This record gives sequence, structure tokens and C-alpha cells, in this order.
Amino acid sequence: MFDTDRFIADCRRAGGAGGPSGVLEVVCTAVTAPGEILHALGEPRRAGVNVLYRSAELAIFNLIWGQMCKLPMTIGCGPSSASTRAARTTFSGGGQRVIRLVGSRPLEPKRSVSGRRCRSAPDIIHSVINPISRLTSAIHVYGGDFFAATHSQWDPERPLQEPCDVQRLLALFEESNRLHASA
Repeated sequence: MFDTDRFIADCRRAGGAGGPSGVLEVVCTAVTAPGEILHALGEPRRAGVNVLYRSAELAIFNLIWGQMCKLPMTIGCGPSSASTRAARTTFSGGGQRVIRLVGSRPLEPKRSVSGRRCRSAPDIIHSVINPISRLTSAIHVYGGDFFAATHSQWDPERPLQEPCDVQRLLALFEESNRLHASA
């Protein structure tokens, strides 16, 4: 059974001992039972970011995006963001990730399904699109304080890197919630 407090403790321990690969292993173990994660965290009701743990060393949150929501975001960009390496897993719903290396064209979109994990590095940008009519949830685990770090964003419709606009992201979540409520 997935236990949120134990998951956080395991990520903290693994991050200190094994770094990003240790955290990835914890995430891989947790995702073997995506239904248990959903049961522990609850069925998503609104798009948004639910912070599970935040410190200077680690940030863990459940990112929920709604129907037709397109989230532009980078995980890191360049050596100054080396501490923002991440492990992520979708555990409810599904989406499509568009991934590219900094300075290159987008790679083919990849479908995110429950139970699949992804590891990022400072030179990988990704954005997600939720083409389905239900909410999608993914646990994100970042080395460092994700919320205090500077990020760039990349719009999936135009391959331009720009400073992250938090207000724009919040507006995307709210628009997604309006669509979900009217469905």
C-alpha cells in the first residue's frame, strides 16, 4: 500500500544517499501500483499543484492537469539548474509529453500512461498536453526547492524558450477547471 509519509521519507533518504538515481528507484517502486497512489492521494477533482513536501533539498508534488490542458514548462535549463533534476510518474489518467533537448527541435510526442516514469536532466525541456476528458495526475520529485528556482518555459505550439510565467500557468489550470466543470 502506498503511504505518502513513507514515500517522502524514502525520497529524502534516497536523495541524500544515491542522488537522482536513488530517487528514480523510489519512484519506480511506487509506480508499480498506480492505483494505490491514487487511493492514497485521492481521485483528482481540480487541476493544480498539490505540494506534498518542500525543502531546500527536495520538492515533491502532485501535478494535476485537466482536459485539453497544455502546460509549457522546463525542468531545468543549463548548468545553473543542475539541482532541478527530476523523477516523475503519471499515476492517473494520461497525457502526451513533448520532449526536446535545449537548442534542438522537439522529439516525437510520447504518450504518458499510468505507471510510466520519466527522468529529466537540466538540458531537457518537456511540456504536457492532456487530450483526454478527465484529469491526469503525476507525482513529481525534484532535487532542490523547485518553487524557489528560476525556470524557463517552452510553449508546445511555438518552440521559443522564455522566462516561466507562473500567472500564465495558474490561468491554464483555472481554464482547465472551467472546462472540466462544464463537461
